[in-house]
Amino acid sequence: MTLPFTIRPARTADVPAIKSLVAPLAEERILIAKETVAYYEGLPEFRIAESDGGEVLGCGALHIIWEDLAEVRTLATSPAARGHGVGHALVEELLEEARAFGVSRVFCLTFEVDFFRRHGFEVMADQSAVDPQTYSELLRSHDEGIAEFLDLARVKPNTLGNTRMIRQL
Repeated sequence: MTLPFTIRPARTADVPAIKSLVAPLAEERILIAKETVAYYEGLPEFRIAESDGGEVLGCGALHIIWEDLAEVRTLATSPAARGHGVGHALVEELLEEARAFGVSRVFCLTFEVDFFRRHGFEVMADQSAVDPQTYSELLRSHDEGIAEFLDLARVKPNTLGNTRMIRQL
């Protein structure tokens, strides 16, 4: 049985719901919790899965990293929505947005390897996903997700032990 829901851009009023979706997953060290201001700053990247009754069932964000590279991040669903296609719909929406931006590769850092495999992602064997010139440019980013993608030593103490996966669009 699937729940009726729609996917829409996030609004400022959704930030408390996003935080409450992420909080239990952060406690389990599946996702990294962010400061509230970071959710507001990244709000244009977020999509919300909303029930017909207006309940936020899930969220996910697409973060553009480079000309041809983006990250699916902060993908979370409520416990009641798991197994009802909400996460799948969010990932498909984010991949469609990546295509619209002209991105040809999307990566994620995840514990849900089988879930992302069903969406065409593959485990990254190494960092050859970016050429040396792009790598040197990405080193200038202050974004922790990019640092984890590049496997930089400075994020090792915070690394959750997740798997890097990538998909060609």
